[in-house]
Amino acid sequence: MATTFLSKTNTTGTSTQKGTISVWIKGSEDPSGNNQTIVASWGNATNHGAILWNGGNKIDAFDYQGGYVSQLQTNALLRDSSSWYHVVYSWDTTLSTANDRQKIYINGVEQTYSTRTNYSQNAATSWNANSYSMRVGALNSSSYFSGYETQVIFSDGFQLTPSTFGSVNATSGIWVGDTSPTVTYGNNGFNLDFANSSDMGNDVSGNANDFTPSGNLTQAQDCPDNNYSTVNINAGKATEYLNSTGLRYGNTQMNQHNNNAVFISTFANTTGKYYWEMLIDAVGYTTQGVMAYDDLVQNGGGSYLYTPATGYGYVYTGNKGNSNSQASYGASYTSGDYISVAFDQTNGSIWFAKNGVWQNNATTSEIGAGTTTYAAYSSMPTNGNVYAAAFGLDNNAVTSINYGNGTFGITTLSTTYSPTVGDTGAKFKYNIIPTGFTAISTKGYNA
Repeated sequence: MATTFLSKTNTTGTSTQKGTISVWIKGSEDPSGNNQTIVASWGNATNHGAILWNGGNKIDAFDYQGGYVSQLQTNALLRDSSSWYHVVYSWDTTLSTANDRQKIYINGVEQTYSTRTNYSQNAATSWNANSYSMRVGALNSSSYFSGYETQVIFSDGFQLTPSTFGSVNATSGIWVGDTSPTVTYGNNGFNLDFANSSDMGNDVSGNANDFTPSGNLTQAQDCPDNNYSTVNINAGKATEYLNSTGLRYGNTQMNQHNNNAVFISTFANTTGKYYWEMLIDAVGYTTQGVMAYDDLVQNGGGSYLYTPATGYGYVYTGNKGNSNSQASYGASYTSGDYISVAFDQTNGSIWFAKNGVWQNNATTSEIGAGTTTYAAYSSMPTNGNVYAAAFGLDNNAVTSINYGNGTFGITTLSTTYSPTVGDTGAKFKYNIIPTGFTAISTKGYNA
């Protein structure tokens, strides 16, 4: 959401003492350790409630009325910003047992807490106060949530459990959501599913409690049912080489400074055929390509994506690079250009395109047919190497990635093209996706 949020003003609710908020989130690391607001109810600076992904990677749910009248902060750390989490915060201040008056669940499991302040019995909360502003993605035009949110639900007047919203899949053992949960919403309740790209604040609960967007709210394909790759901020020393706004938009835009750094995707595999795109926001010294996880450069001085034997890249100068050596390949690229990659991991071949044109005389049909005559590299070692999409940045370079999500940063593609296999719902800018290639997503990997 970046610097955007949604809001609506509460009217007289069903209850000021009971309620539940359910939301799915996919976070984005903040190098400065700032709090990120998931949902809030804002009255003023001294009266408000909020659910945060705080700077310590914990879920923090609180009600502040001149002081903390309630606060729960989880022991659990949400360090995996590549995964979707289901967060439920529920409360009922009428209960006699103090610890039952507010609860946090993550992926169906009730949490333990490093910080706990219980509501006093029968207390009125900030969560459904009349005329307060209910907000999704920000506190008071601040502390923005920089990841993704979906299926944001508020039940006004009912303390619910996670079983209302999801269940454990019997085969995988993974917590999965119900796309159409049966919820009693109450007067101020709502359900934001973000399915309508032209009306992102649309409430589908039947209450017509619609929200008003502020800023450029972006609809992405990424969702709990189909998780898209992002940049792996836990690999190497990635976060040490970013400025204060270096990780944004669900970890799909990287803004580098200081030393050169290699950034690698969260998804990796030993087989498959994959296509993805990058926008070069600021070229700096940029290389786009792939790298084997085992050879991930640890961001040392003078090391780049193409330094190791299993690092293969298209350098901004137009050269290609591998094994610490460069060779002539294609056209140079600069800020504002788009780079596409087709990677046949099964057979060990890779191709690059600039602004929709495959380089070195390659064509979409030849790539789809497996012809490697004009590939940047072929005969890449595939004997068990786990490759991932990667890019190297230096000299204040900025790159936005579209692994099939349909966005570059906060810009949603108006015209899109999709693979014909695997993740056929993925959205790309260019109509050059070779036959047999798919997106880097769970549907793409499980095709």
